[in-house]
Amino acid sequence: MSAGPTHETERYVGLMSGTSLDGVDAVLAETDPAGGIRLLHTHYLPYPDTLRAQLLTLHRPQPDEIHLAACAGNELARLYARATKAVLEAFPGTIRAIGSHGQTLRHRPADGYTLQIGNAALLAELTGITVISDFRSRDIAAGGQGAPLVPAFHAQVLQHPGIHRVIANIGGIANLTDLPVNGTVRGWDTGPGNMLLDAWIRRHHGTHYDRDGAWAASGTVHSALLAALMKHAYLIPSPPKSAGREQFNLDWLDATLNGLGEAVDAVDVQATLLEFTAGSLADAVQRECPGAQELYLCGGGAHNSALTQRISALLPRLRVATTAALGIDPDWVEALAFAWLARQTLHHVPGNLPAVTGARGRRILGAIYPA
Repeated sequence: MSAGPTHETERYVGLMSGTSLDGVDAVLAETDPAGGIRLLHTHYLPYPDTLRAQLLTLHRPQPDEIHLAACAGNELARLYARATKAVLEAFPGTIRAIGSHGQTLRHRPADGYTLQIGNAALLAELTGITVISDFRSRDIAAGGQGAPLVPAFHAQVLQHPGIHRVIANIGGIANLTDLPVNGTVRGWDTGPGNMLLDAWIRRHHGTHYDRDGAWAASGTVHSALLAALMKHAYLIPSPPKSAGREQFNLDWLDATLNGLGEAVDAVDVQATLLEFTAGSLADAVQRECPGAQELYLCGGGAHNSALTQRISALLPRLRVATTAALGIDPDWVEALAFAWLARQTLHHVPGNLPAVTGARGRRILGAIYPA
């Protein structure tokens, strides 16, 4: 059951399901009055193949999409409830709230909206716990991008008083948080993370991802294709900016391949996509984070050894490691962030950073669904 406001230690559940469409990450976290956070327990629940396929289809306009999205949102809520109950099994006690990011179907800040499904009302009903969701919308209403929101959490728990750090989250989309010793914290999406790599190997081998980047590593980077990919219009403007499947998808990749005027072996496309992710991220660090000393990786891409090796090679002056070196498992950083953001909301503390999103000011984020 949910508890009322307190200035003591509190427990929150954080739920994250990102653009990779692989499943839901659930964490149980304990926060202190200063906003510090400690990871207590984790649980990962993969999406059924049918749900994954349905969500992927819903990223494109189709007949009766409002009904289909609502039904998918109900299924997600039931899955989120299962993940919540699993993460709480070993830790009975009072939970202040669940922070649920939801599953993004549309992210169009230029049009003034974003859509994450997951039926927070049903999740509150199924769990008996207050749910905070729809974190992006208030930032967009204030003129911001609505994403990324995790940099505020990075600044709270990972910033160092004497070392210029950069945090790179490599999920479906890759994003950076720049944490200078003195100066403004910034964050933005750099381009694709695992999204295109996952989609391409799924098309050709029927697997959900390229383990350790092994298939990519067996191919050769195609220089003309890489040059064409790096010309994507999203990569040109400086931040703040945010991206999603609207910008980086198989239709765009197919059109780019068709425009080359020559065939490229599938394995070489995979190798080139890996270089595209590494190169667009490294370029952003070099261009936007002068003086950076350390780069810490998190998200699923942190486990892709071929990808992390290329990032290290492209940034030889930086120490490159995962957030495990800072005491946070790279798989759970984003879910932890949404537990923390739920705390911010219930304590009436802003959760966005205007220098990251471009919003007119700091805002309290999220919609509250009481238990």
